[in-house]
Amino acid sequence: MVKQNNPATVHQQEGESPEQIIAKFDDPSLEERHTAIAALGRCGLPAVAPLITMLATAEDNDHRWYAAMSLGTIGAEAIEPLLKALAENPDRDFRRYAAAALGSMGGSAVESLIDAMGSEDAVLRGYISQALCRIGKPAVEPLTRRLDDADALIRSCSSLTLWQMGETGLPSMVKRIQDEVAEDRNRS
Repeated sequence: MVKQNNPATVHQQEGESPEQIIAKFDDPSLEERHTAIAALGRCGLPAVAPLITMLATAEDNDHRWYAAMSLGTIGAEAIEPLLKALAENPDRDFRRYAAAALGSMGGSAVESLIDAMGSEDAVLRGYISQALCRIGKPAVEPLTRRLDDADALIRSCSSLTLWQMGETGLPSMVKRIQDEVAEDRNRS
């Protein structure tokens, strides 16, 4: 069976601006909206700012979700601009969806997220922790490593995030404590 190209997919790949593709989130067709997410992922960096703007100004969570999924699809290029916007925009819905986007990026976002936990903004740190929990196992080793960080806030947040991860993060913490106890015994 020969697969036919979806005309909407072909059309979105041929010269539409990120803003034109973002407008497809209003299309009644779910397939068209999902195709727009993929097309924005292919746009990369030029789509990041318009998507962050949409995330901040959307009147409903459906549009925020499509923007977040698109940013997650873009991946590494969106990490730093999204973290900057997350720190600057205190809106709860914006932060929740921005954290979801960062969490969907996986391991590529981990170190930047952990670094951002040094913020004085406790609410922001909570959203960052949620993103790291969403990433899961790829975040465990970097978080465990940061339990020795020079910044006490990052040490504390790393510990709390591993704890919040439950079965994913706790074994790493337990092993770490056991290793420290064994080291102390060997020094005695």
